[in-house]
Amino acid sequence: MSSVPKHVHETVDDHLTAIEREADVAVALAVARGSRAWGAASPDSDYDVGFVYVPTDLRRYAHLDGVTEGIAEDRGAFEYQGWDVRTFARLLADSNESAIDLLRSPIRYRTAYDPADLRAYIRRTYNPIDLYHTWRGIATSNYRKYVSHHLVRSDDAVVPILESDGDAYTVETDAGTRTIPVDDDRFTETRTEPTVKRNLMIARAAMSARYLRETGERGSHELPALAFETFLREQAPAVFDAERIDCARDLLERKRAGDGDSEIGDAVGRAFAHPAREIDPAIHARDGPETDRLDEFIDDLLAAVQ
Repeated sequence: MSSVPKHVHETVDDHLTAIEREADVAVALAVARGSRAWGAASPDSDYDVGFVYVPTDLRRYAHLDGVTEGIAEDRGAFEYQGWDVRTFARLLADSNESAIDLLRSPIRYRTAYDPADLRAYIRRTYNPIDLYHTWRGIATSNYRKYVSHHLVRSDDAVVPILESDGDAYTVETDAGTRTIPVDDDRFTETRTEPTVKRNLMIARAAMSARYLRETGERGSHELPALAFETFLREQAPAVFDAERIDCARDLLERKRAGDGDSEIGDAVGRAFAHPAREIDPAIHARDGPETDRLDEFIDDLLAAVQ
């Protein structure tokens, strides 16, 4: 299991106490997010913290100003993203990837509420099709933004560049390929950032989407492990070939070693970074967590901090 130094726990605890005081809330659960949660942190990685909070006065839920649904704070090397308990429950009901991963994080800073039972329930009931589209979206959007050479039109539409000969671009559109002159003022060529870190993010998301779909079509919808190294070692071989796994492992090791900002071009490949848009709801859609059951977990969470 991943760990962080004692002084980090102390700093996070101090920051959370300050947030509680300033926002008049109680933090029920706080964990590591991002690369530290899934085992890709380098020595200089920031500390991303996700948390769930409850207003100290529950009557605020009935007040006109209500309760702030989210709290985001940047405190140097520490970044905080929190959800109020009702928002958190809604996200779980929608099988939100970030909310599910908050429950699965191995690094915990605050545990007034023990998430074990809720985590087990969500693992049994999440809607696979929602997670598939989330992971697919992460892979394709990051590929387009950081790896794919592309043009941005004046209305913010993005078109990937397939070739360029100095006079014109050959681009990919939903209708097929087309040619755009380099002096067309409607388009601006963008810079890419094909670093180890960006390639790793794309690889992990694309593999997660493809793994969930493949195992679902085999009848299980096995949730990919949050720890990417564990996923590559124990789950990925059932779906991916050794070359794909070795590429992902190399990206992971380079990121951990502090080489995340090195530009390496496209290590994932455009085709792999774009899992199929269409997915059969008859196979991959479920009802998701039940509202009544989530309400029971909310009651337990409230009791933990009231």
